Amino acid sequence: MRTFVLSRIASMLAILVGLTAVMFALQRISPLDPVHAQLGAQASREAITARRHVLGLDQPILVQFWHYLLGAAHGDFGVSYRTRRPVGTDLASYVPATAELALYGILIALVLAVLLALGTTLRWPGARLLRAALFLGASTPLFLLGIVGLIVFYQQLGWLPANGRSSLAGAPTGPTGLLTVDGLLAGRFDVIGDALRHLVLPATAVAIGPAVAIGRVLRSSLLDDIDSDYARTATAKGLTPARVLVRHVLRNCVGSALSMTGLQVGLMFSGVLVVEQVFGWPGLGQYVAQSIPVADFPAVAGVALLLGAFYVVLNTVVDLLQAAADPRIAAT
Repeated sequence: MRTFVLSRIASMLAILVGLTAVMFALQRISPLDPVHAQLGAQASREAITARRHVLGLDQPILVQFWHYLLGAAHGDFGVSYRTRRPVGTDLASYVPATAELALYGILIALVLAVLLALGTTLRWPGARLLRAALFLGASTPLFLLGIVGLIVFYQQLGWLPANGRSSLAGAPTGPTGLLTVDGLLAGRFDVIGDALRHLVLPATAVAIGPAVAIGRVLRSSLLDDIDSDYARTATAKGLTPARVLVRHVLRNCVGSALSMTGLQVGLMFSGVLVVEQVFGWPGLGQYVAQSIPVADFPAVAGVALLLGAFYVVLNTVVDLLQAAADPRIAAT
């Protein structure tokens, strides 16, 4: 087990270093000079030389990469060409909105996935309708799914708000940056309710695709194990199919669903960036959308490194959790 853990951690670190190397190389071959981007096209030669020295661009390329790697490890991704602030500072203000959207998206995805898997396995009434709705939603482009949600639930029915995180002027802004958590800490249940209403449409749009993927894997595992010897023994003892499935079969099928969940959570962030544009959500998607047209490479690279690191670390944690649940994985 120890060897398995160390090998996974070593692989994670190697991938993170490789990802940082790719971002560093792309920044170096970019036609946009960071010195001119910061000082302007009319800067004097002396000012350019001095600034290149401050940025370390006059040092050997390996030394530059080492400094870039150390900076990225400490959250220093350089200075944004657009905002003129450290990219790490910008990310700290945008990450909470994206994190809250992704968190509720995966919670909704897990609930829908379990309902889909259990409902279709036990043939609950309405399970086929739920399956058809989820498959239809998963096959629809995210931006179109979001637009349809706005037309139906905002424009036609008026049940849910169209954009933003909150419609309250005095909503708390700390300490976590997650409105539902900060509202709970401040005892502001009006903030919690308002934030949840704003989360319903974008979080559901993000959740449908992962819900189908996780639900299909879980259902396949349930169907494989429901005919196993231990399941038949439990049935012979008089337990109902539902109890056999929930008490015995489900816990043995969590491993494959957990692996798919880790994969889908990482991929979910690409969908979150799209959904944020549709719903005017002030998260990383908005930050990237504003940075790309002005070729703000440090900002784009900072977001790419942050999301890439999250994806790699998350999948490493999932591998370790699977090994802890089933020691046979570590032995292979």
